[in-house]
Amino acid sequence: MSDSDIGTQLQEQVKAAVATATPLCITAGNSKSFYGRAPVGERIDLSGHSGIVSYEPTELVITARAGTPLRDIEQTLADNNQMLAFEPPHFGPTATLGGTIACNLSGPRRPYTGAARDFVLGTRIINGKGEILRFGGEVMKNVAGYDVSRLMTGALGTLGVLLDISLKVLPRPEAELTLAQHTSAQQALDRMHALSHLPLPVSASLFDGDTLFVRLSGTARGVDAARDRVGGDEVRQDSELWSRVKEHQHDFFAAQQPLWRLSLASTTAPLSIEGQWLYEWGGAQRWLLGESDARVVRSLAQAHGGHATLYRGDPQRDQVFHPLPDGLMTLHRRLKQAFDPHGIFNPGRMYREL
Repeated sequence: MSDSDIGTQLQEQVKAAVATATPLCITAGNSKSFYGRAPVGERIDLSGHSGIVSYEPTELVITARAGTPLRDIEQTLADNNQMLAFEPPHFGPTATLGGTIACNLSGPRRPYTGAARDFVLGTRIINGKGEILRFGGEVMKNVAGYDVSRLMTGALGTLGVLLDISLKVLPRPEAELTLAQHTSAQQALDRMHALSHLPLPVSASLFDGDTLFVRLSGTARGVDAARDRVGGDEVRQDSELWSRVKEHQHDFFAAQQPLWRLSLASTTAPLSIEGQWLYEWGGAQRWLLGESDARVVRSLAQAHGGHATLYRGDPQRDQVFHPLPDGLMTLHRRLKQAFDPHGIFNPGRMYREL
């Protein structure tokens, strides 16, 4: 079946769902089905809507269909010594580009190069009226009003069906090196914060309970010059370390306990919540394993200007994301009404009210 036939088939399924008020559950590789509230509705499958539409290595732009396996995109880029700079996690071999962008998930490089949302140039979607719409393009430029393509990033499919996505890509660094030093949590946070103020090619940071890891990426000369300023012992096979952290295969994530992801200012001192902690992104992303009460975790995160997501471990999956203030929830409802007036796309996947 040709791409145009698949696109038409998906569009017709959406129109039929609108006519019968049938909720649709948008799926492809299902590698991130654990994320957010429990999926509901009739399956609309994008796994067949696959393939790279265009790729211009000299322009640092790639456009691919939503069902394209993420590994295929990364291999194509690697063959041209390029990469997805936000270093997305896969969480399984079936990960697709659409799911990656719908979840807005980024890996260790995120605070130093940008999030998935920052690299989205354009999208083609099916909205909740069954219309195929195109937003953005294949160049970086200033725009007035809503940047709808980036609005789709992280919406978990609640605003529309992603068909195609255009992304900015970056050259792979010439050299990379990871350094490790044993330290305490507060010392690690202080060190990561101090490094962020220095002109160093830091591309990842991690504190796993007793060791601070710092990755340097750039030219061979730049990485070598930064080594002494950062300090620590060189980690062999460091790419395996960052891959295991990114894919939640690090020993920390093996425990069968609720897993929280807290987003906080990187300067925030260690929080007084019992459990195991792992810090990433210079201290701005913190993972917590433990049985702490959800109200306590979210209250402390909010008191420090952040928010908390119950990433895994809630059998009911009732309230996964941090509750929104009334004004912000009203804005979300208006956006949902504008893009999906009949409420058929991934209903309740983010919040029960949506």
